[in-house]
Amino acid sequence: MTVLEHGISTPAAACEFARRIPKAELHIHIEGSLEPELIFALAQRNGVALAYPTVESLRAAYAFTDLQSFLDIYYAGASVLLHEADFFDMAWAYFQRAHADNVIHAELFFDPQTHTARGVDMGTVVRGLRRACEQAQAQLGISSQLIMCFLRHLSEEDAFATLEAALPYREHLVGVGLDSSEVGHPPEKFTRVFARCRELGLRIVAHAGEEGPPDYIWQALDVLKAERIDHGVRCLEDPTLVARLAAERVPLTVCPLSNLKLCVVNDLADHPMKRLLDAGLCATVNSDDPAYFGGYMNANFVQTVQALGLTESEVIQLARNSFEASFVSPSDRSGLMNKLERSIQ
Repeated sequence: MTVLEHGISTPAAACEFARRIPKAELHIHIEGSLEPELIFALAQRNGVALAYPTVESLRAAYAFTDLQSFLDIYYAGASVLLHEADFFDMAWAYFQRAHADNVIHAELFFDPQTHTARGVDMGTVVRGLRRACEQAQAQLGISSQLIMCFLRHLSEEDAFATLEAALPYREHLVGVGLDSSEVGHPPEKFTRVFARCRELGLRIVAHAGEEGPPDYIWQALDVLKAERIDHGVRCLEDPTLVARLAAERVPLTVCPLSNLKLCVVNDLADHPMKRLLDAGLCATVNSDDPAYFGGYMNANFVQTVQALGLTESEVIQLARNSFEASFVSPSDRSGLMNKLERSIQ
């Protein structure tokens, strides 16, 4: 019998629940899992010159004031990724950390335009990531899927070209997303390319309501037909939007430590996660760009539990939400949910 069954929940017990229960991660930018040590190893392997002389100096640069200040370093770090083996090594390192945090399903975002603009072939990116996904399933028991994201600071024409380049690898993609600099780049900018993606049977997600206004969430839902909203924390500014998200069970892939690091909130104690849950929203915990934001899944869970005083019941709800929101088949979802339920007996 668990502490939860006695109706008692302590912060320590809730944190322990958060660490040990199975969970899914639905908002992980795989390029954002590149730790400084691996960046330097790949730079040396590929003969890439870095602007920072040491691992320590690079890590010290991870002091961000907003989304753009992070993206500047994020894209610089991705410059070391040139070959299929580089993409494999990056994703495999992530999967090992995810396994340690009891992640049993992961849906990985990747940004091909970051690489194709440097002359890296789309196939090089997808094959490297796919090989890591297959190894994670075989060796770690982690199921996974790939979601290709369009960079919103680039044009819709560039997004169409990226989609065309990805078509030979369509079987490896479960969906498409929209990321990068949010403010000034509303979802409606990409209306046509997302319509084409829907025709191709790709699932639709979009970053909205992180730094951008609630209107961007409305656009993602009504114009792009997004099935999940990445971040979405600013929805709380619009009660009508909150009611809709709750009624339609539209998942929000929330990233607490990212929100703190990028100054979306100034203190984790002010994070809206508990308010999202109290409003009946299908909120989930995710790590976003963990190499840059100070923590993978369990760090996000535990620090959020501690800061907001979340209960074991709320932790379990977050884990259930992650499986509910995943793009897996109904039978696979049942299997994932069963693993969770067995872990809390």
